[in-house]
Amino acid sequence: MTEIQRLKEVIGLLGFKTQKDFADRLKLTAGALSDATRGRRGDSVSQSLKDRLELVFNLNIEWLESGKGEPFIKKGPIISESKEGVPYFDISLAEIDHVLNEEQAEYFVNYKPFNDCTAYLPVYGDSMYPKYASGEIIAVREITNYEVLQWGEAYVIMMNEAANSLRSIKLIYQHSNDNKLILRSSNPNFKGDTVIEKKNIAALYIIKGKITRNLI
Repeated sequence: MTEIQRLKEVIGLLGFKTQKDFADRLKLTAGALSDATRGRRGDSVSQSLKDRLELVFNLNIEWLESGKGEPFIKKGPIISESKEGVPYFDISLAEIDHVLNEEQAEYFVNYKPFNDCTAYLPVYGDSMYPKYASGEIIAVREITNYEVLQWGEAYVIMMNEAANSLRSIKLIYQHSNDNKLILRSSNPNFKGDTVIEKKNIAALYIIKGKITRNLI
């Protein structure tokens, strides 16, 4: 496997949905990253890009260059006993009120790529497999304007009592009625859509990425 191939693998390991999102996190243009992944420099990654990957994601450069060791250096994410970073709630969605209270947090995770998020939550169940597997940890950021949503992206949805207090992770799609949304699983074994009314949303969080427990 070449450095370029390992770079592409990193994008998936970090849970980025598009190369543009990955480039934005590195403060690169999409074109510059595209050139890198297409091997415009051959099979190697530039030193400047390696430096950014190491700084932003704690990437193990030895692994990138030779495949030896683990992809990420253990120094990140870092568990914080103080309230530094983003709170991790080790409970299922069904146990969460629509307000994520920091006092209920198991601990805080200081991990620069996702430090702009609201919380880390564990994934339970298989309705979003293979996009999100049970046991993975998702980084979520609260959304307050329900008129500006990213269609086809995954969200954590928390509904009020009028909608049976539904708690779920689903892909959101546009409905023909602007007052409604379509919720859909990514697992093809979970067939059928759920239609909800925006007015019944108690809280909504977009999923910015994921990490596995062995990174913590």
